[in-house]
Amino acid sequence: MPRWAESSAAEQGQLTPDQINSWRQQGFALVHNLVPETLLRESAADAENAYPAPGSDAEANFDNFGSGQNFVFPSRSAACNRITLHPNLLGAVAALLDVEVGEIRLTQSDLWPKYGRPPAAHDLDNADQRIHCDYPNHTLTHPPAWEHPEAVEIIIYLSDFETCGGSTAVVPRQGPDDPAYGWPIINTPGVAGLNYVNDKDHAEAYLREQAPDVAAFREHHLYARECLARYRFGSVLLYRHDTWHRGTPVTHGALRLVHNLTFKKAGSEWINVLHPGWSWSMYRRNQFMEKLIAAASVEQRAVLGFPLPGSPYWNEQTLQAVKARYGAHGIDMTPYENAPPAAGT
Repeated sequence: MPRWAESSAAEQGQLTPDQINSWRQQGFALVHNLVPETLLRESAADAENAYPAPGSDAEANFDNFGSGQNFVFPSRSAACNRITLHPNLLGAVAALLDVEVGEIRLTQSDLWPKYGRPPAAHDLDNADQRIHCDYPNHTLTHPPAWEHPEAVEIIIYLSDFETCGGSTAVVPRQGPDDPAYGWPIINTPGVAGLNYVNDKDHAEAYLREQAPDVAAFREHHLYARECLARYRFGSVLLYRHDTWHRGTPVTHGALRLVHNLTFKKAGSEWINVLHPGWSWSMYRRNQFMEKLIAAASVEQRAVLGFPLPGSPYWNEQTLQAVKARYGAHGIDMTPYENAPPAAGT
């Protein structure tokens, strides 16, 4: 019988101490009532209108992993963009990392579909993933010691488990001596000389042949202990770059929508942005990215890499220049103009 990870409610849009502790100690927290449901419903409707319907010819040809850049931030969906920078979400990330909101940076935001299909006969299939950690394709290094996390990963479920399955399996960390979380975390395909294999059956067969000790470790310490996230519409799974987890199959013929996001500490330059930079969208005809920057709060801008008030970037010339760039969209430069200069400038 599967073991389940149950969700708990945020309190007035903020994480509870127990949820923060779960993320810091076990490696994840499954939360509901963090982001307003009306906004999530609007975003889901935008995605349902954009993606192929299950069972259609277009669906059969759609890659079952990622949005194909369709809903990468800044996306065509205003609701999706508002979720990405929602104060409740940013506040949750800051609380988990124990920093101010202005000290976190966005590195991933993509809303994508996963369709319920029979497993494909190749090792890169995404229907039933091998268990893994996400750090290899996010950072050039390795996550630091467990007590010093530098990034938060997020899955917002825009579907319901009872309808479409596709739960995320996670391995709860059981204290500092948990063998599943021994140091370093390298017992996974795609790391330390092992080939990247995504499909679970192909991955474990490959490891049994090439690295039997790794295969045995994974069977005993990871798969045997995984818990399935019993999500509902709007549930938010908060986890880490060093949390063992995997995607499981969506119910055949169903569609599961999720919004994946990642935030890092501002100084962690080795953690990369997964998408084209946010400025890449500036030349779109409706200038919506410039409008977004102009309307955003100081903290929301900082999450995208815009310099905070008091940054060494700001001086009389740059203040005037940035105001000229965004003035047509109503930007308020007062916080930057009134901030004391950074020390040493």
